[in-house]
Amino acid sequence: MAGYDLRLLWFALLHRHRPIWLWPAAAVLGLYALEPGNFLIPVLGFVDDLVVLPLLLHLVVTFLPVEIREGFRRKSLMR
Repeated sequence: MAGYDLRLLWFALLHRHRPIWLWPAAAVLGLYALEPGNFLIPVLGFVDDLVVLPLLLHLVVTFLPVEIREGFRRKSLMR
C-alpha cells in the first residue's frame, strides 16, 4: 500500500492542480523519515518507519482532491 501511496504522492506533486499545502506536507514527511531520532534509538526508529510513516503518508494522499486521485487511477489502469 505504501508503494501505491508514494506513486500517488509523486503524481500529485507534479500535477498542475495540486493543492498549495502538498509540497510543504511532502517536505515534512521527508524530514520525518530522515529524523535523527531514528538513528539514536534503532528499534523505535524501525517501528516508526514501518508503522507511523506509512500511516502519515496515507493520510496525506487521502486529503488529495478527487480529481488528482482519479487521474492517477486512470493513468495506472492504462498501463
